[in-house]
Amino acid sequence: MTRFDYDIGVIGGGAAGLTVASGAAQLGARTVLIEKEELLGGDCLHYGCVPSKTLIRSANVYHQMKRGEDFGLPPVHPDPVDFSLVARRIRSVIEKIQHHDSIERFTGLGVAVKFGEPRFADEHKLMLGAASLSAGKWVLATGSSAAIPPVSGLAEVSYLTNRDIFSLERLPETLVILGAGAIAVEMAQAFCRLGSKVVVIQRAEQILSKEDRDMADTVMHVLQQEGVVFHLGCTIISVSEHGLTKQVLIRRADGDEQVITGSHLLVALGRRVNTDGLGLEKAGVHHSGRGIEVDGRLRTSRKHIYAAGDVIGGYQFTHAAGYEGGIVVSNAVFNLPRATSYTWMPWCTYTAPELASIGLNEKRARAQGIEYTVHQEAFADNDRAQAEGATAGRIKLLLNKKGKPLGVQLLGHRGGDLLSEWVAVLNGNVRLSRLAGAIHPYPTLGEINKRVVGSLLSEKIFSDSVRKILRLLFRYRGQ
Repeated sequence: MTRFDYDIGVIGGGAAGLTVASGAAQLGARTVLIEKEELLGGDCLHYGCVPSKTLIRSANVYHQMKRGEDFGLPPVHPDPVDFSLVARRIRSVIEKIQHHDSIERFTGLGVAVKFGEPRFADEHKLMLGAASLSAGKWVLATGSSAAIPPVSGLAEVSYLTNRDIFSLERLPETLVILGAGAIAVEMAQAFCRLGSKVVVIQRAEQILSKEDRDMADTVMHVLQQEGVVFHLGCTIISVSEHGLTKQVLIRRADGDEQVITGSHLLVALGRRVNTDGLGLEKAGVHHSGRGIEVDGRLRTSRKHIYAAGDVIGGYQFTHAAGYEGGIVVSNAVFNLPRATSYTWMPWCTYTAPELASIGLNEKRARAQGIEYTVHQEAFADNDRAQAEGATAGRIKLLLNKKGKPLGVQLLGHRGGDLLSEWVAVLNGNVRLSRLAGAIHPYPTLGEINKRVVGSLLSEKIFSDSVRKILRLLFRYRGQ
């Protein structure tokens, strides 16, 4: 029997890798975790979820400070933002969370933590610098990075990505953003609220192109009211730099060209999977530019090598990576066959209002040829939303022709938190009548979940057919 240095080896110290490493070690497997960066935690902790939400919170507070008159309060005119202080707060939040992802914590669990850039020598052995180590099973969880498109001149221009925008020492005077996905629109609103002039350039005709057009347009309208400028349906011809000014030449669908200028340029045009330099060919692992190929149990073309997280090119969310890490633990450590299921995968774009989703939206339902009906409630009809001065948005509930839920989209204040009730309802296969009959505290934003279902059921309860039956049974005379 072949003797390996470790039972299981994990490459990548982000959400997926840490989930596998901690689970495997606590279950008694000899585990090694390899990370190429200086610290554990991955992109989410250092360059993604944590710093972005910390920045967004600072921007929201600054925005609220200037809205005093909207709430019957004296006007406030705060000083301009010193972004170095915002960046300092971002670093402090990361440092506090870093303790949970520290080397000491994982070594305490029994994980051997190593740093460097690994490269497979064969399907069980890899080289880490001059040293070699082997494992019976491997897990690839190397994540993703900002995709840099082959735009003319871009390589010669100093630009920002999610890796460096949170550590700026000065607030950009004018921030030009290439792309209009979740990261792009979150940063657009945040920096606009902090005082930057923000311009967003998007190739598609709508922002947040995976979302329903009506919901995405509402988000865009709010951002436009706050001062963000959008150029949609544009092709980026070239990028250049003149002194401290960036210039982006764009061409519209009608052929007209325009030069957009700014002091800073943020590239937010999607992600690319991190597979370079791993020597996957030596390990016999099939992969492409879209990601590492896996089956339902997250096994690669080599059944003892698994992959999870952004690197497989699926749902590139931290919570998806953590979920997939759990799937790998079941299959690789317990040897209990368990397949992934993404039917009720939730996600949220943290603009204000937030746009949260679970299951199918209208765009995906139409693409799959599924018949559906839509049931909606507006936040403007929610008493707490009125009290909070946060009435933009609505909830959309999609049902199939049998009346079963297909998905929910929540566009509104704290939409991501409000979606959690639907996470429980849909994963627990809870009947909609149960949600409609449940007692929610008043006044809360969460009542909108109950109300959209209540309105749906009331159409059936107060239908003409029901009234006719009641008249027959109880001789009611009402019309």
